[in-house]
Amino acid sequence: MKRCLWAGEEPLMQQYHDSEWCVPSRDDRYIFEMLTLEGAQAGLSWSIVLNKREDYREAFHNFDIVHCSRLTDEDLLNIKENYNVVRHLAKLQSVRSNAQAVLEIQEEFGSLSKYLWEYVECKPVINNRKMDADIPASTDLSIRISKDMKKRNFKFVGPVIIYSFMQAIGMVNDHIETCEYHPQNKETE
Repeated sequence: MKRCLWAGEEPLMQQYHDSEWCVPSRDDRYIFEMLTLEGAQAGLSWSIVLNKREDYREAFHNFDIVHCSRLTDEDLLNIKENYNVVRHLAKLQSVRSNAQAVLEIQEEFGSLSKYLWEYVECKPVINNRKMDADIPASTDLSIRISKDMKKRNFKFVGPVIIYSFMQAIGMVNDHIETCEYHPQNKETE
């Protein structure tokens, strides 16, 4: 099976590549989960974060947005000490502040999904990259979204994180052309 090279040989990475990466999602809870995990990844490998994902789900009540928005400093310290999550306190605090920002987005736009997907006119951007090295770290669009999210008090939403996040929720499809999961290859199956 031909995959994008970044999926490597680790089964968890391959599973994520095959079943989630670049698959469009409009579910606010899942989108919030990916925003949290992408923010946690800053400075780390995606493999490290994926291996902690189940602990994140447990610690943050399956990324229940209202629950996360109400976490206290004591709750966050408890999570830091007792769960296998990235123990960077500012990243953990961003879960709360980002949940609060999501609630404001939902109030204004109806959903986090609607707010984000409007940036791509509600349909995924399908790229035709020849190799993994052709995939950019950020784009003009990720820079624009990042700036707006920062104005709305989101944390850990720099342009590089946002571009990875856009891939994670399927706003952008960056499977390389020879990958079995590129849309042109799936259509010909």
